[in-house]
Amino acid sequence: MNLQEWFEKGLTPEDYINNMSEHKENLLYVLKNFHLSSEEASLIDKVSEANWRVIVLTEDWCGDAMVNIPILLAMAKAANMEVRMLHRDENLELMDQYLTNGTSRAIPIFIFINEEGTEQAVWGPRAPAVQEMVTRYRSSLPPRDHEDFEEKSRDMIQALKETYRTDESIWQEIYRSIKTTLAERLY
Repeated sequence: MNLQEWFEKGLTPEDYINNMSEHKENLLYVLKNFHLSSEEASLIDKVSEANWRVIVLTEDWCGDAMVNIPILLAMAKAANMEVRMLHRDENLELMDQYLTNGTSRAIPIFIFINEEGTEQAVWGPRAPAVQEMVTRYRSSLPPRDHEDFEEKSRDMIQALKETYRTDESIWQEIYRSIKTTLAERLY
């Protein structure tokens, strides 16, 4: 599979954000308020030197995308790395190559490619610490067939969305996870 063609097909981050119908304000909030630490210069320099680009499989209704994408965009800006966004549901042929646990079309997925379009690293859909938090939230839900499941599930999603938007420690966990994935391939 030639990832270069997928990259060229993608939207710029600006076009993606401008056309968002859900979570736009929250994504922009995280983007405005998340800052890279100056201690990260060596990794950012390595990413810049590698001249990687990144394909993002996403949808604007996704809460995980809402928090993960702005962190990636901050890193990409610092490293001068081009980013292209692809809507998952319109690009299932690619999405199905990056299933979570071999079965789930969970997003976002970040596919880092070199100048030739060869995959170098893949990250997503969640940082491990964030996955643990989501698992804890879900474990508090009643069984699916319980009369309160739908309401409690909506409440859980709302609480997660608010945590994603405001908890800077979550942002740092996401950043740390992406950095670890990149460092494994660059060093």
